[in-house]
Amino acid sequence: MSSRKKSTSKTTRKPAASIAREHSSVLLDGPSRAASRAMLYPVGFSEKDFTKSIVGVASTWSMVTPCNMHIDGLARESALGIDKAGGKAIIFNTITISDGISMGTEGMKYSLVSREVIADSVETVAGCQGFDGLVAIGGCDKNMPGCMIAIARLNRPAVFVYGGTILPGCLNGKLIDVVSVFEAVGQEAAGVISAKERQAVESCAIPGPGSCGGMYTANTMASAIEAMGMSLPNSSAQAAVSTHKLQDCREAGAAVVNLLKKGIRPRDIMTREAFENAITVVIALGGSTNAVLHLLAIAHTAGVKLSIDDFTKIGKRVPVLADLKPSGKYLMSQLIEIGGIVPLMKDLLAAGLLHGDCMTVTGKTLRENLAAFKPYPKGQQIIRPLNDPIKKESHLVVLKGNLAPGGGVAKISGKEGLSFKGRARVFDGEEKALQSILARKIRKGDVIVIRYEGPKGGPGMREMLSPTSAVMGLGLGKEVALITDGRFSGGTHGFVVGHITPEAISGGPIALVKEGDIITIDASKRSLSVDVTAAELAKRKKAWKKPEPRYRRGVLAKYASHVTDASHGAVTDAGL
Repeated sequence: MSSRKKSTSKTTRKPAASIAREHSSVLLDGPSRAASRAMLYPVGFSEKDFTKSIVGVASTWSMVTPCNMHIDGLARESALGIDKAGGKAIIFNTITISDGISMGTEGMKYSLVSREVIADSVETVAGCQGFDGLVAIGGCDKNMPGCMIAIARLNRPAVFVYGGTILPGCLNGKLIDVVSVFEAVGQEAAGVISAKERQAVESCAIPGPGSCGGMYTANTMASAIEAMGMSLPNSSAQAAVSTHKLQDCREAGAAVVNLLKKGIRPRDIMTREAFENAITVVIALGGSTNAVLHLLAIAHTAGVKLSIDDFTKIGKRVPVLADLKPSGKYLMSQLIEIGGIVPLMKDLLAAGLLHGDCMTVTGKTLRENLAAFKPYPKGQQIIRPLNDPIKKESHLVVLKGNLAPGGGVAKISGKEGLSFKGRARVFDGEEKALQSILARKIRKGDVIVIRYEGPKGGPGMREMLSPTSAVMGLGLGKEVALITDGRFSGGTHGFVVGHITPEAISGGPIALVKEGDIITIDASKRSLSVDVTAAELAKRKKAWKKPEPRYRRGVLAKYASHVTDASHGAVTDAGL
């Protein structure tokens, strides 16, 4: 494999003196700003603090979900690190929602919407309050891309901190997690387990704070952000409740002050090459399909040209190496025990698959950061060597064809096979599909089509973890496929295709599929097609009527009116 090219991206770095108090000085300096200073004395400022860089700590703390229930403490640790390094910290909050709790309900429509609300709120507070730098701490899935979008917009020295992964639950000597619960629902419907056994799974699967324990969306995005250079080394591979995570938070606070001194901004780090590094690591880890959506959105905000086709180009040269859930055997907590993702990145760098010259939030290059770390211990089974991969090419396969002219994203681990052909079973919405699956009306050879769940049509592009987990629980994982203009949880596995573009509400071909149509999914040819002639599709399109909007007021209505399609990251500021 050839060595990766040295980064050629232009930066916008300015002399350090020009940014140390670039924003706070406007709010706080001089006699005319006396009232502003007066407002800050009661919240803990001393007179000396007004000469320091002001660093906001964006906390996503909430008791809404175990993913974020501990982040208030982590925010205080980051504030200590900032203050000790010579800055002045101000902690503020933004929202979080819980995908795991709302999954399979109308409430899940707010999940992807929350990414935009988080980004907007962090930008709003930092912009209004004149913060010179930022530490952002995220736990659940949408916190991470939401914070990163805000960081890219603001372009002020910043570090992202991952709140950390949850420890696994244990039942009868077996490690379990939240996906175990979703699949237990299907197992109960199939009569494989009893209601009492399902209750036993749900009561101990989630033992405390932290994000879902497999290589699901939270751990995928944390790893991607670290690979991008926007988190400190191994921030993505630490337990939520650990001394390592507390230290990570303190060091992140100090790192922002160092970035202010050096004049290094996020867009100096978030280059095209940095995004390529993030995609490479996501593929090697067997990460979530949501990474496609979120990395496209972050790149859009950072002004980096990145397209859905780049995932195909990079995927052709990067193998899947991690045997992690949902498709594999192991949990994130077990990867942490052998050293996290840093040794993997070191191997990828040595193989010429990463850009080592990319700048990072340490003020050093990725190559410099990795130099001090040891390889994985001999005999470990979680990360395979490059010469013996789980899959030679990416598991994230972008499919196109007459059913997805703008693209769809499949998660093909290889265990499902590389192609599937079957009869369409069509459902206008997730609930109807789930009811049919649990009623055991889905048969071998069916392709479940769930539509009107896209960014605009849902609105909100719900995750289909409930239907896909029910399919797996019923033992149909290799015998049934599922396609949707919605998306999938990082915990989803099986023969599934999401992000189908154009979506149904926009009159995309998925809106024209009829019960019994033959659908072919071919990962080798990267195609998704319905066995219907162009003339017949045109006839159906002429007869199709666009459904009335489901929401006419409120945040969902605003989102639907602004959001782009999934192949462009489902962003809400593309036309501004």
